Amino acid sequence: MKALVFQGPGRIAWQDVPDPVIEDPADAIVRVDVVTICGTDLHILKGDVPEVTPGRVLGHEAVGTVVEAGGDVRSVRPGDRVLVSCISACGRCRFCRESRYGQCRGGGGWILGHTVDGTQAEYVRVPFADLSVHPLPDSADSVDAVLLADIFPTSYEVGVLNGAVRPADTVVVVGTGPIGLAAIVTAGFYSPGRVIAVDRAASRLAAARALGADVTVNAAEEPEQLVADLTDGLGADVVMEAVGVPETFEMCARMVRPGGRVANIGVHGKPAVLHLEDLWIKDVTITTGLVDTSSTPLLLRMMTAGRLPSSSLITHRYALGQMEEAYDVFGRAADTGALKVALGGV
Repeated sequence: MKALVFQGPGRIAWQDVPDPVIEDPADAIVRVDVVTICGTDLHILKGDVPEVTPGRVLGHEAVGTVVEAGGDVRSVRPGDRVLVSCISACGRCRFCRESRYGQCRGGGGWILGHTVDGTQAEYVRVPFADLSVHPLPDSADSVDAVLLADIFPTSYEVGVLNGAVRPADTVVVVGTGPIGLAAIVTAGFYSPGRVIAVDRAASRLAAARALGADVTVNAAEEPEQLVADLTDGLGADVVMEAVGVPETFEMCARMVRPGGRVANIGVHGKPAVLHLEDLWIKDVTITTGLVDTSSTPLLLRMMTAGRLPSSSLITHRYALGQMEEAYDVFGRAADTGALKVALGGV
């Protein structure tokens, strides 16, 4: 089969690799119908995730069709259309029993495109299939559904739930790429008083307004002062970091009010300074997290009911074999205006 293979920092190739096979009775083999590229894949390409070694097939999000299932798989069978989750769950370890699948210690967690071959391929082996794929109703569009593999549960769980967004809160989202935009959408579940979006790209700020942000501000135009002005100098109730660089994390910590919450969603490849000399007295809660995908069934029901505007995040469509072109366009989002790309299904 063909697959997108990581060959070392800065180098990828769409090339022939062996077809995946059942390695454990809990595995399923899925034919990939639609796949997407994540910001985390760009971090891998830059060399920020050293656990990913040359030769690894990248990708951890897909919608596809089951073509083979191991003997222990009970929830799906060949022919079923499924959402492949970015997180695999053994279902037996302490963390899985707490629905903290991202911390699985039984061989799961974030493994696809990380420590085992991933979804940016014609076929993928999915370990622990009973808990790691979700059957899709006939009404679910594949391009819409692929965004529930990672960005919507990540934004909702690591941003909105960890940030404890409540009615009437002032919420700031720093970074309006796909994760930040999905955080704006899912924060709306809790009726915040206002949502302020911060980014450097005018196109992404426009998308933030279209998806529910009440106020947008360019990161170069004193967003901290704007937040102070809008909150009578108090600061925001919830600030979400959705970029993954030291400067934006430190900005978030300065914008939060006493007793407020900073929810870090971004993937960080460098250390950030935690100014405890300022924060120790402010009763601030700072959370981090890897998505668990425990919210995926809820989000899937909302999407099916038409209450999750997922397709508006897809700005570019490609055939599966155009993977290298899609990486180039997604990686130059500031120039191309790309939010989220979808491959396959065309």
